[in-house]
Amino acid sequence: MEKSSPSMTGGTREAPVNISPAVAANAEGDEIEVLESTDVLAIAPEEVQWKSLFDKFDPENSGFISTERFRDLLATHGSELDPHKLEVLLALADGNSDGKICYQDFVNLMSNKRSNSFRRAILQGSRQLKGCSLRDEVGLGLSQRLVRHVAYETLPREVDRKWYFDSYTYCPPPWFILAITMAEVAVFIYYGIQLDRLVLQVSSPSFLKSPLPYHPQLRAQAWRYFSYIFMHTGIEHLSLNMAMQLLVGVPLEMVHGALRIGLVYVCGALAGSLAVSVTDMTAPVVGSSGGVYALVSA
Repeated sequence: MEKSSPSMTGGTREAPVNISPAVAANAEGDEIEVLESTDVLAIAPEEVQWKSLFDKFDPENSGFISTERFRDLLATHGSELDPHKLEVLLALADGNSDGKICYQDFVNLMSNKRSNSFRRAILQGSRQLKGCSLRDEVGLGLSQRLVRHVAYETLPREVDRKWYFDSYTYCPPPWFILAITMAEVAVFIYYGIQLDRLVLQVSSPSFLKSPLPYHPQLRAQAWRYFSYIFMHTGIEHLSLNMAMQLLVGVPLEMVHGALRIGLVYVCGALAGSLAVSVTDMTAPVVGSSGGVYALVSA
């Protein structure tokens, strides 16, 4: 005979009890602990200041505010923002067709993060801005004019140029790409002197006997998967890779930092040696083209 369910008492079924995730009980069930909301979902420190502002204009706690309230928020606190960031916020308000601003999009902007939907809204709003070109900015210092020049030389859209101008930093400086480039030049000069060839080092019989080039037959020597980037066949090969690294890598590192760009560069270098080991088991590999292609693709 089956044991009756404990939920059946006197022929009636007890109503199910919904336990809130903010309530916890121990194994014996004799003690209940009510958790604070901060224990359930912690807010990132950098978002606290923006959430407090957002909540003032979202009393219903819906996660959205109207574009009118959004403009009131900007009018009240716009002096705390960078002028370019304020301009992009206004572009977001103008470009939002449904008349509402999502909290996450608001935080993304303040945190310098962009989702695809957010980027589309920014681009749509930026088309409505008149006479707001970054080129029209006055009173910029020498370094700011240089960054503006880089933005116009590398980015096709005005809104992306403004984002780059707002996000770049010289502290810390873009040391990773500079260090890699100087190391490649130093290795090239060293082997140029040792092999007595500066123009076309690969023509020397001793070129591939170095411990740096990647050989598929020597793939057990794990350092070769990366060390091959420091060897170049000649001065033309080195010059091209140096130019691409400096023109593309340094501006990227000024915005995204050495950690991200270094990871992209190293992954590109490793992908290059791994691809060759799969496609051609006899060809050695030299040059930093794998890392350069990764930077260009970024």
